[in-house]
Amino acid sequence: MSDERFLSTAPIGQIAIDILSPRAPVEISPSTSHESIVSLMDGTLGLICRAETYIDGRILDAGKNLKVLGRPGVGYDSVDVVAATERGIPLIYAPVGGFAVAEWAMAAMLALAKRIIECNQMVKSDKWSQRYSVELDDMTEKTLGIVGFGRIGQHLARLASPFGMRVVAFDPFVDRKLARSQNVELLELEALLKISDYVSLHPALNDSSRGLIKSEHMQIIKNGAMLINASRGGVVENLEILADALDGGILSGVALDVFPEEPPLHTHRIFEHPMCLCAPHMAGLSKLAMFRILKSMANDMLAVVDGNTPKYCVNPEVLNK
Repeated sequence: MSDERFLSTAPIGQIAIDILSPRAPVEISPSTSHESIVSLMDGTLGLICRAETYIDGRILDAGKNLKVLGRPGVGYDSVDVVAATERGIPLIYAPVGGFAVAEWAMAAMLALAKRIIECNQMVKSDKWSQRYSVELDDMTEKTLGIVGFGRIGQHLARLASPFGMRVVAFDPFVDRKLARSQNVELLELEALLKISDYVSLHPALNDSSRGLIKSEHMQIIKNGAMLINASRGGVVENLEILADALDGGILSGVALDVFPEEPPLHTHRIFEHPMCLCAPHMAGLSKLAMFRILKSMANDMLAVVDGNTPKYCVNPEVLNK
């Protein structure tokens, strides 16, 4: 059909376009709104689902020729997987760029511990004399608690090892033998929070992890710990509990790449705290990570369209139907 296309709900990298366009043109929706996406679904073979738009049954039903969905990354909470599965539409994902998220988490820990942003401003604002007023923290001989020990969590553990850190993890779905093989001790969440100097959150967002970190956990977390969240904003109950913990000195630092609502309200009081380090959900958007992610996703989308088996599919049960 001459009007067949691949549609992306938001701008996508050139490597994906180069892979997909020989099969059918790649069109970028001018808006991330549902109305815009729905209006372009006729003739769409494959839909690239960026995080800005929630892909629900209404959008799927508008694509009469829709054969595949593609999510450029490991998370797919912006897609109604049940609706896609009920309609027999495979959802491709690309769990090949998690190393970049792990690197960001380590960089955030270092930035907070070494007060890099604050020290940078001292030099640039003629406050050199204040250097003795800032206490830098360490990584060596500290304990890193990783919540969610999948690909990203395991990569972070490997990054932490050369720093001489003790690494513990919480993940009810991971085998203890796997953790031990990486010199990581599996603990219950509460036990991990009590002993960790740094807590880094990396679970997938689902019913069991939504709101996993609650206000009561701020009462048991090690005093002065630093908390990093580069998973999904919904893993933490809300920003208020983190702001309260910072203001009360329970947490000495917080680094957030993700938020309960994105973009967050920039006037929230947590952003006024000097030890709150933030990024606009881009920890996984490094050059190499995005190249690998887009290449993997595009190739798997093509495989589905051409009747072949993809490498990474969220709902593989629909492939043979």
